[in-house]
Formats: sequence, C-alpha cells, structure tokens
Amino acid sequence: MYNKEQIQGLEAVTKDFLKNPHHIELTALKQVLQFHEYQYYVIAHPLISDFEYDQLYQQLLQIEAANPSLISADSPSQRVGNSLNNQFETHPHLVPMLSLENSYDADDLNDFDRKAKEGAQLDNINYCVEPKFDGASISLVYENDMLVRACTRGDGVAGEEITQNIKQIRSIPLSIPLSSYGIQQMEIRGEVIMSKKSFDDFNQKLLAKQLPTLANPRNAAAGSLRMKDPKEVADRNLDAFIYHISFYTLHAGASTPDLLKTHSGSLELLWNMGFRSPQKEKKLFPHIEGVIQFCKDFELERDHLPYEIDGLVIKINDFALQEKLGMTSHHPRWAIAYKFKARQATTILENVEFQVGRTGAVTPVAKLQPVAIGGVTVSSISMHNEEYIKEKDLRLGDTVIIERAGDVIPQIVQSISSLRKGTEKIIAFPSTCPVCDYPLEKEETEAVWRCNNPICTAQVVERMIHFVSKDAMDIKSFGDANIRKFYELGLLKNIPQIYQLDFSVIGKLEGFGKKSVDNLQAAIEASKQQPLYRLIYALGIRFVGETTAKTIASQIHHILDLVQLTEEQLQSFEDVGVKVAKSIRHYFNDEKNIQLIKELAALGLNMIQTNATAVDGNLSGLNFLFTGTLTQLKRSDAESMVEARGGHILSGVSSKLNYLVVGEDAGSKLEKAKKIASIKIITEAEFIELIK
Repeated sequence: MYNKEQIQGLEAVTKDFLKNPHHIELTALKQVLQFHEYQYYVIAHPLISDFEYDQLYQQLLQIEAANPSLISADSPSQRVGNSLNNQFETHPHLVPMLSLENSYDADDLNDFDRKAKEGAQLDNINYCVEPKFDGASISLVYENDMLVRACTRGDGVAGEEITQNIKQIRSIPLSIPLSSYGIQQMEIRGEVIMSKKSFDDFNQKLLAKQLPTLANPRNAAAGSLRMKDPKEVADRNLDAFIYHISFYTLHAGASTPDLLKTHSGSLELLWNMGFRSPQKEKKLFPHIEGVIQFCKDFELERDHLPYEIDGLVIKINDFALQEKLGMTSHHPRWAIAYKFKARQATTILENVEFQVGRTGAVTPVAKLQPVAIGGVTVSSISMHNEEYIKEKDLRLGDTVIIERAGDVIPQIVQSISSLRKGTEKIIAFPSTCPVCDYPLEKEETEAVWRCNNPICTAQVVERMIHFVSKDAMDIKSFGDANIRKFYELGLLKNIPQIYQLDFSVIGKLEGFGKKSVDNLQAAIEASKQQPLYRLIYALGIRFVGETTAKTIASQIHHILDLVQLTEEQLQSFEDVGVKVAKSIRHYFNDEKNIQLIKELAALGLNMIQTNATAVDGNLSGLNFLFTGTLTQLKRSDAESMVEARGGHILSGVSSKLNYLVVGEDAGSKLEKAKKIASIKIITEAEFIELIK
C-alpha cells in the first residue's frame, strides 16, 4: 500500500510530531496514525512503540475535541463508539453470500477439476489456493472511498449490520483508495478471526476476573461481532482477512483495473488498498495435481500458524472462467473448500440419554468423560439412532475414539474393544417414550423410533423452541431456556400462546427487568410480519427445511392454498419430491394443523407471500434466464440480483420462464423462447430498469 518514499516521508513526519506535539496539522496526523495502524495490524511490522502511538492518538482526540466540525468518518478516533448498539438492523447484501462445496480427499478435488474442465471446455485450468480461515464471515461495503456498512453473513441474502463493531478491528481500514482505481462502490467479503495469542491472552484476563473462559477462537470471533458495546469488541483484539470482491461499480468513463481479471490479482488489489488479504499466503498452480500435493503438505503445517484454519480454499483464478461456470443456488462452481482431517481424541462413554425431538424422533445422546478436541471441550455427542449404536458396537463404559467432523460436529468414530474390562454394559434402546411412556413406533423405511403421542411434553416444548428459533420466526430473546421456563410455570402451553403471553406476570420473574420484557414483547410482535417461508418452516412439517419452505412460499399466495394442492401439484415445485409432497399433504390433511394456522392468523401473523426477505420483492415468483454476453453486469451478479429480489433462475427455456434477458451473441435459447408466447424477451438495459 505504501511505497518506499511514502514510508520514509511518514516516518519523518512521525518523528517531527513526537518532538513537537503542539505543532501538528490534523490531516497529516490522521495519515500518520492510519499508516502506523497498517504497519502494526496488517503487515505486523510496527515502526513506533505503543506508547508513541498513544501519544499521537491523544493529540488527535484533543484536536478533534476542540474542533468537532473537523471530525471525519475515516478518523482513527471514530473506530470506538461511545454508545451501545441496542439492536442490529438487517441489510441485504449486494450479492448473496453462498457457501462453498466441501472436499475431503484427492478424489473430490479431481472430480471438481474434471467438472470445471468440462464446463469450461478446456484441457487445463489455473488455480489459486488460500487458507480457509476459521472465523466469522463478514461483508463490507465501501462507497466513494469510505466504509459505509459492515454486515454479518446472516442467511446469505441479508445480514445484521455491525459497522460500529467492525470499526474496532484495526486491520480493516475506514477508507480505501477506490477512486484511484476508477471504482465508485465495492462490496467485499472476509473473515473475522481471533489469533491464538489474542485468544489465550483474553482467556487469561477472564480467569483473573474469575469469569468463564471462551471455548475457542472461532466462537470468540463470531460472538464478538454481535456484542452491544463496541468498546468490548475492541478489547478482544480481533483481526480480519479480506479475500473476495463480490461486487463493484466503476465511475463513469473508468475501465476495469487489470488486477480484477484474476482472483490472485484481486487479492493483490485488496492488499494494495490496505487490507490484510491472503496475498502472501496464496499459492498459484497450473494444474490440479499441484493443488492436491499442496493440500496434503499444508495440513501438516496448520498447527504452526498464528491463527486457526480448518482447510484450504481452491478457486479458479481467471474471473472470465468463473463467470462462464457460474454457480448453483447453494455454491459457486468455480471454488471448493478442501477440509482438513478431523481432529481425534479418546474418552469414556459414561452414559446415554434418550431425547425426544419436535417430530417425536427419539435420539440417543452419549454422555462422555469431558475431553478437549480442536480447542473445544466435548462432553455430549448424538448417536443418531439404534442402528448406529449396534453398527459401532457401543457399550456403556467403552473407551471410544471421537472426532470433530469438519472440525465442527463431534462424532464417535469407534469403540476400542481391546480395552474392555468386562464391566461394560450393552445399551438398551427404550420401547416406550422416555418422557410420556407412550409406545415407540418405527416405520419400515426409517431407522428412527418415534413417539407419536401429539401431546407428549417434549414434543410440545421442542415444537415451540423450533418455532421461535433464528431460522424460523426469529424471535430474539426467546431461546429454549425461556420456552422451557414459561412452560414449566404454566405461562405457555402451545404455539399460539407465544402471542398471548401475560407480560405483567413475566415482569415479576427473576431476571426479567422492564427492558428485557419490552425487548421480548417487541420481538414477538415484530415476528408477526415475518415472510411466509419462515412461517412454513416454523410449523415443523417433516422434511420441509428452510430452502424447501422458500420454494413452496414462492409458488403460493396464502398458506392455506396448500390445503387444495395435490401431491402431484406439489411435486411440480422445484426440489419437491415424492417424500416431501406426501409429508406436506399429510400435514394439511390434519384439521388440528389447519386450526393452528387459523389461530395464528387471528393473532395477526402474516399468512401471505410478501417476499419480505428480498431487497424490495419486485421480482417475487418470477422466473428468469440469461443468454448471450452481458456488457454492463456480470452474469453471476445479475442472477444474484434476481434471487435477492425474490425471483428464480431457471436452467433452460420452458413454459415456466417469465423473462429471457438477452445479451450480445444470443443463441438457441432466444430462438426457442420466441416460440413460447408467454415469455417476455428483454435486453440487459431493460433488465436493469426492471430490478430498480
């Protein structure tokens, strides 16, 4: 970011300011402080002591206090806020944040390479490889050189705004030289991390205060981003790697910088702008064989890094080729994550608890002698079902090998039968519900035993917990602990009562002050306006996950439209198969479920498709397809804009298609679309007007 002459000049100004602290010009002082933040937090090469930096920083505060009108948004003083964030507003990302497809061995990488070559019609592809940082994903938006918004990943379409908290991370600049590259606006992606040293140091502070320590650096980083007090965020000494430019617009007459033709070039551009991008960590390879060998070698070095990683990310380096390959609704076709082997440990299987879920499924949960694995203490692990226990021959008292699959989900690999002493006991699966004693049943096609008692206490409670959860109705401050507490006290017996709670009674409970009661009441009221797909998912229909709920919602107007649809009609929806259609039909054939929905409607919940998760919803329910070469937008960006506004991207021309967007050199898709009268054929310029 700084050349030799600039560094020498800023060092000279620094020395002059330290010698003559009362003869400092504000603009120059801000430049000096920004320079030293870069040296310290980005490239880890400080040129002055912390004491000297603090002297200069205090001078800045004094000057700005005397001249408040001179305070600018990119001033180092504006990182730490003076007030608490009472809530985090949700903002749509300019381009949705997709997940990466995972790979675990050379076969997966070779398969990825084969598909990429076939899609690109090339014999060889160049790859860029970089660390897969184990932290919390963020999205940053800069406009006219200034940081204007920072968000969490959220649901991928929209995230919570955390701008003030992000300003506490000194490796993230408050302003960058976009204009010098002809760029007006840019959305970039990265990962907030907590280094191993910062994590250990912070835990030592907590121990000194006799407070609980943090579990691992990743959770510490993720939890920090949503803290209400930015000063507490600053105290955690977070860092950030910025690794992806997702969207940008140019100033009128400007041309795309050459560095934005490849991914490796974009990392260099980010580095030049002052970000800590993996510019030094990245490696380029002309073929997949080099990538595979590097992945094997690098896994042995992971523990020597100053921060946690859980794998490597392999990306096709050429942006034009990325654009050609495109993406699915879940992940890009031009990138894949190589996940390192799970970390393993041995411990004792001490007990088994049988838990009943919201669908009545009975799940055995192993209670283990606590053991640390990959920075996390594990004491409980799901054993899924009876067959899982039998296949692995697990017994109470066994010494077992456990691992964190993908370094996240713990699981039992096997028992070590050679260490058995003869005192181990066979695990007996119950024949009746461990909560209500109702006989358990198992369908021939399933491995799961279920309690089919609709008034089983465990199921009632779990259904309510699911209903208020983050991905469902997202009622903040209403976690499972409060559900269980209110249920035990008789304040809450079913889902409709969530919207009929007596807050005067709740306000008298221990731990519920006026502010917490007001927040809970406001969150419950706000949830009434959640988009239809959230309600469909919240109802807990078997096999209907969040994505399927979105698909269903996009095809209907009112939720009770589902009462009239046959299994065959439901199967015509994208991604709805026989099993899902049968489950939906079964749910809406039950009069008790219809009555539940009517009660919720009477309580004011939204029952119609409004596409509230989209940016403005003006493309709700419409199907699009692009053909030819777009000149103003990237194909992937254009498709993401459609999806973010409630529309869908089809893979081919059919009667379901509403709009065909035609670019230059359009081919057979255009000819086929001309034969279907219902399809509107529009230009790229018309599309841009449409999405506005």
